[in-house]
Amino acid sequence: MSVPTHLVGSINQPDAESVFRVVADRLDNAPRIPDGEVGERYYWIQFQTLRFDLTPGLERVGEPGYRIRDQFDVRQFRIRGEVQLPELGYAAAAIDSFARFAALQEQGVIAAGTRFQVSLPTPIAIVGAFIEPGSRAAFEPVYRDALHAELHAILAAIPHERLAIQFDAAVEFAILERDRKPGFIIEPWWDGDALDGVVARLVDLALWVPAEVQQGFHLCYGDVEEAHFVQPEDADTLAAVVRRVLGEAPRRIDWIHLPVPIERDDEAYFAPLAGIDWGQTQPFLGLVHHEDGVDGALRRARAAQAAVPALAAPGAFGIATECGFGRGPAERTAPLLDIHRDVAERLLGALAG
Repeated sequence: MSVPTHLVGSINQPDAESVFRVVADRLDNAPRIPDGEVGERYYWIQFQTLRFDLTPGLERVGEPGYRIRDQFDVRQFRIRGEVQLPELGYAAAAIDSFARFAALQEQGVIAAGTRFQVSLPTPIAIVGAFIEPGSRAAFEPVYRDALHAELHAILAAIPHERLAIQFDAAVEFAILERDRKPGFIIEPWWDGDALDGVVARLVDLALWVPAEVQQGFHLCYGDVEEAHFVQPEDADTLAAVVRRVLGEAPRRIDWIHLPVPIERDDEAYFAPLAGIDWGQTQPFLGLVHHEDGVDGALRRARAAQAAVPALAAPGAFGIATECGFGRGPAERTAPLLDIHRDVAERLLGALAG
């Protein structure tokens, strides 16, 4: 028995091989390892806008202004004609990284049985973040088809028994929490209830993934320069999405990752998770923060176990950071992985005692 560690996706290292080596060197309890979203993917989905700039049928809205890290133009796009998206870059990156992953696994650097994890955005993330409101409904199926094609290429190139696919759902919570005035407010572009639309789309994504491939979700409140677009009041909205997805998805969901803000070491935050039937799904609580290390993570873990007795059972949950850590400094990576290892060992010791 062990307390597993989940790596959300982004890890600040020079290249994929560096990510694989530093993780394998420090963690023996990570069932899946991502490539760190290195290169152009370092700022999550922002690199998609560079492709949209080259796409006929799309144009920027407004005058040039603020740019994220002097690279990414934050202006949205609108449809001005027929849109034919180029390759999105996810498949090419995954196929290249898996070659390095496989070589290291054959050399014994990465443990046998560890899966290669590919993190993909949801179409809601792209549409809500980058497309102006009047074009969202028309653009969503275009991007959905392009993303599906990327996944199809990944599935064709990587052995299914060695692969895990994660969908990152963040903009969904800007929609679901819009009444609380998050950093950016997004109204749903579909008819009907917002939660119904979010859940239906997440369940549809799960069905893209064959049964022999592991599949999970990272639920997120955003990470712009290591800050949420709004802090969750508690885990209630997260729990609502989890219950619906687990209840409606006809395939197995292997894991779901949930954020835990650093200041939330109180039982009230976790209480909405009580009563969720996780079945075969492994929950991962994002309770590891570099600022307060092992002690802070253990406080949050104890609060979760006190609020949700089912989480006190051995192996009932795994640990993770609140989000990816690719935009933190590279020198933080190894110490942060060490915190994961130490927290897992302390939790296992507490359960054994």
